[in-house]
This record gives sequence, C-alpha cells and structure tokens, in this order.
Amino acid sequence: MNLQSISSLFLASGETVGMIVAIIFAVLFLAAAIVVAVIYLKLKNKTDRANKELGDAEERAKKIVADAQTESKALKKEAILEAKEQELKLRNDFERETKEKKAELSKQEQRLTQKEDALDKKEETYNKRSDALEQQKKDLALKEQEIIKTQDKVNHQHELMVQELEKVAQLTKEEAKKLLSEEILDDVRHDVAIQVRNIEQRAKDEANNEAKKVVALAIQRCAADHTSENTVSTVSLPSDDMKARIIGREGRNIRALENATGIEFVIDDTPEVVILSGFDPIRREVARLSLEKLIADGRIHPARIEETVEKVRKELDAEIKASGESAMFEVGIFGLHPELIKLIGRLKYRTSYGQNVYRHSIEVAQLAGLMAQELGLDVTLAKRAGLLHDIGKAVDHEQEGTHVQLGADLAKKYKESPAVINAIAAHHGDVEPKTVEAVLVAAADGISGARPGARRETVTNYVKRLERLEEIASDFAGVDKCYAIQAGREVRVMVKPEQIDDAQAQFLARDIAKKIESELEYPGQIKVNFIRETRSVEYAK
Repeated sequence: MNLQSISSLFLASGETVGMIVAIIFAVLFLAAAIVVAVIYLKLKNKTDRANKELGDAEERAKKIVADAQTESKALKKEAILEAKEQELKLRNDFERETKEKKAELSKQEQRLTQKEDALDKKEETYNKRSDALEQQKKDLALKEQEIIKTQDKVNHQHELMVQELEKVAQLTKEEAKKLLSEEILDDVRHDVAIQVRNIEQRAKDEANNEAKKVVALAIQRCAADHTSENTVSTVSLPSDDMKARIIGREGRNIRALENATGIEFVIDDTPEVVILSGFDPIRREVARLSLEKLIADGRIHPARIEETVEKVRKELDAEIKASGESAMFEVGIFGLHPELIKLIGRLKYRTSYGQNVYRHSIEVAQLAGLMAQELGLDVTLAKRAGLLHDIGKAVDHEQEGTHVQLGADLAKKYKESPAVINAIAAHHGDVEPKTVEAVLVAAADGISGARPGARRETVTNYVKRLERLEEIASDFAGVDKCYAIQAGREVRVMVKPEQIDDAQAQFLARDIAKKIESELEYPGQIKVNFIRETRSVEYAK
C-alpha cells in the first residue's frame, strides 16, 4: 500500500470519528435538555402547589382574622353588658345603703330629740324640787330651833327627876347605872351564849353537809380508773436461745448492760423472760427499752449496747419532757419552770404503793380544782399545788429527806409562790395549812389515794385492815368509840371523860400507836387522834 492510499484511509477514518463525536454531543445535549425540562416542570409544579397553598393559607388567615374580629366584638359587647350590670348593681347597693343610713340617722335624730325633751323635763323637775328643798330647809331650821328649846326643857325636867329618884332610892346616878348595867349584861350574856351555840351548831351542820356535797361532786366529776403497777420490769424473749446471746461470751454482754444501765438483769429458769430489778424506775425503763431494741436489732455486743443505751436515754428524756407538758396542758395550768415540767414527767415512772404518781398528781390537781371551783376559791392555785404536791417523789431516791420536804425545797428553788409551797409542805400535815387551797390539796390527795384499787391493796384487805385498826383501839379501857378515817391514815378515838383525864389520854394515845405498829401492816403512817370531851347539859323549865 502506498503513501497516498494510507493518507486517504486516515482522512476517511477522521471524518468518521468526527461524525461520531458530533452525534455523541448531540445526544448529550438532547439528554441535558430533557433533564433540564423535567427539572423545570417539577419546579414549576412545586411552585404552583406552593402558590396554591400560600393562597389557601392567606384565605384561612383572613377567615381566622375575621372570626377573631367577630368574636372580639361579641366579647366586647358582653363585657360592656357585664360592666353595665355591675354598675347598676353597685348603684342599687349604694342607694340601698344610703337609704338605710339615712333611716338610721333619722332614728338617731329622733332619739336625740326625745332625750333632749326628757332632759328638759328633768331640768324643770329638778328646778321645782330645788325650790321645794329650799323651802324644806327653811322649815327644818325653824323646827330645829323649836326642838332645841324643847330638849333644853326636857333636860331640865330630867335633872329634876334624877334628883328626886336619888332621894327616893338612896343611890347616886352612877351607882344605879352600874347596878342596872350588870343585870342587863348577865341577861345578855346568857342569851348570846345560847344564840352563839345554836349558830355554831347550825354552821357546823351546814358546813359538813356542804363539804360532803363538794367532795362527792368532785369525785363524781373526776372518776378515774386505777391500775396497780409493779416495781419490777420484765422483757419477753422470742426464744430461750436469746438468753445466751444476752449473756454473751463469759458474760460480757450482760455485764455491759448492767454497767450501762445500773439495773440488775435476772436471767433464771423462767421461760422466755428476762427480769429487770432496780430501785430507780427511770433507769429500769431505760434498761427495758434498750434490751427490747437490742433483741429486735439482733446485734448484741458491748459497743452496740452502749450506743443503744445512750440513744434510749436521750429518747426517754424527750418523752419525759413531753409527758410533763402533757400533764400541764391536761390540768390547764401554764408558766411552770422547765425543770419542774421535767420532774413531773419523771413521775410517770414512779409508783407509790402500786399507784402511778404521775396519774395520781393529775387526779389530785383536778379534784382540788373542782372543789375550789365549787367553793369560789382560786382554781388555778389549787390545780398548781395539786399537780406539784408529790414533786419530791421524782428525786426522793436520789436525795435524802421526805418527799414533802424535797417537794417544798424544789418549789422554793424554782420560784413558786408561798401559797403553793405551803400546800406542798402541808398536804401530809407536817405543817399547818395557811390557805384554804392547801386544805383542798390535802383532801384531794386523801381522796385519790383512798379509792379502792388506787393503792396495791384489794378491797377485802382494805376493809379488813380498817376493821382491825378500830378493834385495836377499842381494846383499851376507857375508850368509848373509835373510827378509822382517811382510808386508814387516821384513827379517831373518843374516850370516856369520867375515866380518862387529859394526862392519861396522852399515854393512852402512845400505847395505841405502839400496838398498831406491832400488830398491823399498813402503808405510810397512821395518826392516832384522841378526843376527850366534857359536856354539861341543863334544861330550862
């Protein structure tokens, strides 16, 4: 193949390639045009839809605005109507109140006018009476002068008569006066003695009846239940295996308990029970609560024991204070010293012959207050003294002295009034009561302690003890009658005056007291009260 044919071949192939490239470009352009057209159509459709939705939204917005304008106009009309109605109501109310005030003012004006008329009439009457009084004064002055003249004449005649009587009786005026006075005094003394005796007897009868009435009424209005309490606490165990855990290895747990609480833990053959013994009721209560918490917790070892006891002691202190405040509010007195409130709360864990002193003190306060109210006395003073009368029992196991002395000292220490201090000191007869309220506190204390069941003694034993007390006193020669009173705290012995004189009465009282001490068991002390009375009776015929 020559060069010419080769070149012609190349030229022919170049034209073919150019055509192919032109065709490719044409196809690509057409495809791009189609794509652009499709895109344009889609965009146009979206634009049309957007324009349509925008138009719909504008129409809805216009409709909402129109509806809102319509509703606002309606609300505006309603508000205007309500405002007008309110205005009308206020106007009517104002007019009504104005009318009422005008009517009231009119009535007041009428009353003032009437009062003015009445005052004018009274003034006229007063003026008339003043004129009449002036005239009466003048008349009285004239009469007084006449009476003075008459009195002078009478005195002169009296002197003449006295002189004549002295001549006839052969006695001077002074001697006659003395003789007459003595005779009159003798008669008057006799009459007065009779009247005084009748008045005293009537007063005693009325006083006894009134006292019985007051005491009975107070007891009826304050009828409290009584439960006898023990001085030994017990703690129930879930099983006998718990005893070994309480004792601990070589007794370390029980020693820790006794050292921390000061209470003896008695673990004997009694099944599922631990006995706590101690004279201090608060320490015994701390021990009981601590042991119950330890049993419930299950962790019993010396460190846990000390921690639990301390926690229980704080809780019990708070409970004691709350109990004291509760007693104060129950009785209805206020202003007690905080320390006295705590001591009252401590009485909740103190017993006297099985009777809870806390409840006893509240009952005495209520009884004393009721009796004071019936007699028209100071109720607050009676209640205050009644609530504090046994306050010494809260510390009598810590300090020396009787609970009466300790209670009076505590009342002085915390600035109680002298009347309260005297009532505390006198409620067992150690000192003389200075107020009637102190007597009521002593009576209320006797009533509270004398109720059957209040102290640890059955009714049968109570009656037998009183009967035996009267029998012991009746066995002595010269005794006429004897009565056991105040729940057996006093035996009143009446002797025959012709057989027992005053000197023998003292020895006989001592002999009866010694025999009672040797033959009778009783709580507290018994007062032997001897009465020797001589009566003289005569009848006027």
